[in-house]
Amino acid sequence: MNTTVQTIRGACPHDCPDTCSLVTTVENGVALRVQGNPEHPHTDGALCTKVSRYTERTYHPDRLLHPLVRTGPKGSGQFRRVGWDEALDLVAERLKDIAARDPQAVVPYSYAGTMGQVQGEGMAARFFHRLGASFLDRTICASAGGEALIQTLGGKVGMKVEHFADSKLIVIWGSNSIGSNLHFWRLAQQAKRNGARLVCIDPRRSETAEKCHEHIALRPGTDAALALALMHQLITHDWLDHDYIAQHTLGWEGLRERALQWPPERAAEVCGIPVQQITDLARAYGTTKPAAIRLNYGMQRVRGGGNAVRAVACLPALVGAWRQPAGGLLMSSSAQFPVNRAALHKPELLAGRTPRTINMSTIGNDLLNPGSAAFGPKIEALIVYNSNPVAVAPESGKVVQGFLREDLFTVVLEHFQTDTADHADVILPATTQLEHWDIHTSYGHTDVLLNRPAIAPVGESRTNTDIFRALAARLGFDDPCFADDDETLCRTAFGTAVDFQTLLDQGFATLPIAEAPFAHGGFPTPSGRCEFFSARLAAQGLDGLPDHLPNHELQGSSAAYPLAMISPPARNFLNSSFVNVQSLRDIEGEPLLEIHADDAALRGIESGQMVRVFNDRGEYRCKAKVSTRARPGVVNGLGIWWRKLGPSGTNVNEVTSQQLTDMGRGPVFYDCLVEVAGVH
Repeated sequence: MNTTVQTIRGACPHDCPDTCSLVTTVENGVALRVQGNPEHPHTDGALCTKVSRYTERTYHPDRLLHPLVRTGPKGSGQFRRVGWDEALDLVAERLKDIAARDPQAVVPYSYAGTMGQVQGEGMAARFFHRLGASFLDRTICASAGGEALIQTLGGKVGMKVEHFADSKLIVIWGSNSIGSNLHFWRLAQQAKRNGARLVCIDPRRSETAEKCHEHIALRPGTDAALALALMHQLITHDWLDHDYIAQHTLGWEGLRERALQWPPERAAEVCGIPVQQITDLARAYGTTKPAAIRLNYGMQRVRGGGNAVRAVACLPALVGAWRQPAGGLLMSSSAQFPVNRAALHKPELLAGRTPRTINMSTIGNDLLNPGSAAFGPKIEALIVYNSNPVAVAPESGKVVQGFLREDLFTVVLEHFQTDTADHADVILPATTQLEHWDIHTSYGHTDVLLNRPAIAPVGESRTNTDIFRALAARLGFDDPCFADDDETLCRTAFGTAVDFQTLLDQGFATLPIAEAPFAHGGFPTPSGRCEFFSARLAAQGLDGLPDHLPNHELQGSSAAYPLAMISPPARNFLNSSFVNVQSLRDIEGEPLLEIHADDAALRGIESGQMVRVFNDRGEYRCKAKVSTRARPGVVNGLGIWWRKLGPSGTNVNEVTSQQLTDMGRGPVFYDCLVEVAGVH
């Protein structure tokens, strides 16, 4: 027998800033292994533990291989196998029936199960636009911080990640880079070897915090207070770049006045940290050149999350850090990519209609809304793809209640029978990254990546794009754009802005971006300056200057629930992806709550004991781990386990709330008070 071995270049599709270039080795049509592409500088041949197990995920014994239709009660996970025609006919018939009354009663629900421009919202957006379905406000991860960057820097822009290797001070703010940004961490290590100082700001003593020179363990939701106190010190010690402020910023006088109200003593009390940590960090930041901040999304998952990101994003302009390639700030680079979304999504298919918008972060409340003049029609159909809302959306008690509605028609495109798939009426088996075309941007570097299919679809799985094309045909949508194949969609994503031949030849193409993009200002804001004061926010009736906004659930405000809880990701999972990969679950062990020894002793809790974590919204059970990773008064509920793999069929989102952030309409997962009790 002839053995043919090929290597196929692809891209990691997962919700991570690194967007690695992959090389898949295929023998006789079977993927043997997935490795990092050594020729892609950002990937440099290295992958995280999760994605290096990608073949285990693709060929998993529990992989969904055939369409399924529900036979048992909602949520029972009981289905029968059907053919594609029967499944698609059933879906099309129900959607046609609902859309005839009001297409807005149909809601798409998707996020970053794939970050691809094609299998993400490519053909799907065309389908829902043509149908006239409700819009989905995709807020669940990054919208508060994203809005803050838009209002301050003009977009999700920042320094080029590769230059962190040359920084002399790196502040890692709200990020466990070792677990969630591995390739940045390698650059930080390089800088450290060259004498750079690394400071980590995080309520949790994460794996990253342990390896930095200093860890500042502030209370959740107090980051803006810390940033304002740093500004106070920069001003009073005159560690400012007056020329950069005069030439390239807007609203300095107002910001100066605001910052002077935040002496280090005031911030230290709010943040629960020593004054010395604030004054030392301010001195280091004000006097070290070049200084760089790697900001991440953990710190914006609280009421004042947008304001906090705005405050931190003002810092580099105050000290002129943007003047040097290795100075400035990076939270997300995604706005650097010239994606032609209109060509991909075809908003003209709406034909003048403006459907209502449903916020994915309040899906629990919205599924239980009977409909009204203000809300619009009751949600009658939910099409879920690239997401697992029953596990990941806040206040999951209400989410489950909504999904159990007998009159809700739910279709789920999935690789596995997740918590959400258990609640579906129809499950459609989707392809994984190794089985389809896609094209990727990044939010941690500035290369475009192409993903080619390495193997044929496993079982009867189909691409998201194929599924939406087939539904479009059944609904009689004969617009020519529904005939575009996936390679055409990949070519459409960037048009002539990126050379497609380069992508075909090497798998990636680097965007032409200045080494120090804001050395001479030129921010993509209305004024072209870094906007300390945002007239756009002021026009919305919000404070035009960044401020500290206390949490919705402020620690000390509730005798019943004295502990603040954050729910950072477990190191070996990515949100709720990879939870069912046995080798990764073996490493992770079981759902854990990290609790400080003082808080554990007060409650008679020991490591390894089963505990109840609860508040008025609900409770979940897991094992306690008495750990120095938790600061006093704050517990860390590591997420996001599938509910059905938790000890009591629930997970950490049983206790999180559907309150929203100050801007960007985002969820407040880390703004949550609880109590913890041992289970005897």
